Amino acid sequence: MSVMVRIPTPLRRMTNGESKVEIESSNLGELVDKLDGAYPGFKDRLVDENGELRYFVNIYVNGEDVRFLDGLGTAISSGSEVSIVPAVAGGN
Repeated sequence: MSVMVRIPTPLRRMTNGESKVEIESSNLGELVDKLDGAYPGFKDRLVDENGELRYFVNIYVNGEDVRFLDGLGTAISSGSEVSIVPAVAGGN
């Protein structure tokens, strides 16, 4: 199942500048593992030492926040689009 993954600018140095990559996966956890296999160190940017998504990274599957779905267990079907979005903070 080929899934399109949108890579945010801060992580593109890990994907040789690519803004999108295609990965075959049936769930988000497997996708993260495969990203890490293709781009070593990628998983550390998304998942903490307890195996949970880092609080400052938001991941969406077809526009749905995975925190409101099944987290890393979220099912992904062929043709799905996964967006990795770093949290933005700041202001006055």
